Amino acid sequence: MFRYRPVRSATLVLGTALAALTATVPAHPAAAHRAGALPAGALPAGTQTAGTGAEAGHSGGAHSVRSGRPLPGVAPRAETAPLYDDAEGGNADADDPAIWRDAAHPGRSLVIATAKEGGLRVYDLDARLVQSLPAPPPAGPDDAPGRFNNVDLVHRLRLPSGRADVAVTTDRGHDRLRFHRITPGRATGPLTDITDPAAPPVFSTDQDEINDQHTAYGLATWTDTATGRSYALVSRRGRTTVALLELLPTPAGTVTYRKVRSLDLPSSFRLPDGTSWTPCGEPDELPQVEGMVVDPANGTLYAGQEDVGIWRVRADLTGAAPVLVDRVREYGVPGVYDEESDECAPGADPGFGGSRLSADVEGLALLTEADGDGLLLASSQGDDTFALYDGEPSDDNAYEGGFRVTAAAGGGVDGSEECDGAAVLNAPLGRKYPHGLLVVQDGHDAPVTGGREGTDFTFVDLGDVLKRVDD
Repeated sequence: MFRYRPVRSATLVLGTALAALTATVPAHPAAAHRAGALPAGALPAGTQTAGTGAEAGHSGGAHSVRSGRPLPGVAPRAETAPLYDDAEGGNADADDPAIWRDAAHPGRSLVIATAKEGGLRVYDLDARLVQSLPAPPPAGPDDAPGRFNNVDLVHRLRLPSGRADVAVTTDRGHDRLRFHRITPGRATGPLTDITDPAAPPVFSTDQDEINDQHTAYGLATWTDTATGRSYALVSRRGRTTVALLELLPTPAGTVTYRKVRSLDLPSSFRLPDGTSWTPCGEPDELPQVEGMVVDPANGTLYAGQEDVGIWRVRADLTGAAPVLVDRVREYGVPGVYDEESDECAPGADPGFGGSRLSADVEGLALLTEADGDGLLLASSQGDDTFALYDGEPSDDNAYEGGFRVTAAAGGGVDGSEECDGAAVLNAPLGRKYPHGLLVVQDGHDAPVTGGREGTDFTFVDLGDVLKRVDD
């Protein structure tokens, strides 16, 4: 009996009526609960709301909150060959990228990206394939296959052979982290698997739980400057949990990890009108987190709860309650899940949502600057836009602007739609990207050929993004 259950995503279909609604959002209490997942209908208390989110109201379509004008479009410079989520394409589906900078030869820097059951892909700055690594096979004939979901980097991790840059990946299929050492110029490819064979499941206690696929999902890495220890923050698919794992090199030159602690974000919310709201989803599915990023300057984690908004919390998962920086437009909208259509039919919008993000809020990335300031970038998957926030918690992560990634002139490179993951690097990368690079997932490669819908990764000059947003 085949027990592995592929996970489907229940989509809240709001239509054009929601975009036309306008409302002012009063501050509201949301909450965090640390001891376990909240029961259905629970009303957590104590979570703070940042000023950015409290001031947010609905706006029609993808427009600038400050000006009311449509968001600017930025054309990409290159895109990878499409990946196809079918048997012929190796069930490869583009998801999340990371940018590795070759300090000695910046023009030879690499983009490392996940392809789910298709494993890992490595590209050069021309978006050409450099290396392809398969995901691990199923543990048994009835078990879930390997599935690489998110990827991030750890720089100068101490190994027995010396310090090395390492790509860290969540293997959702096996509920584990995978580690690949980055060695530029290596004849067989820059990535070498150095995962400890004894690395334990992140959340599951046995193979049956792994097959249920409430497993390792979103990912952000972090090195504590005070101790030099490196960590991975890992979210759990279909749950609100985020776990802090310490990365542990072994004498054999491999890498494993241990769980330090975990945090459960809210699954239910008290709305300003006194009612309780739980985001609609499949039965036994809670509003999950995927996109995450850590600001290393201050040890702050930003986590995107897909149907809720962006949270801010200490990266060590201690201290004050999480702060909801901004909310998706659909926040507070009731929905009823329909099993036949695999969708949630929405009820009336009470007007408590934000104005900049449309569910799902997905890939989060941090654009750091030389003076220590920076910008938080978020993919607003529901309306194919990207939002930028001030990276300073002391400024309540104020909204700074937004943009779209649109097709290049001449139709050679298409834009980005329904973006899952994003990575940004504000550093010169040779002549091709002297002002830095933004890489975003494109959920709909165009044009569609032969009836096969593909996904890819799109490369954007960061200088073009900042210029258009500042105009």
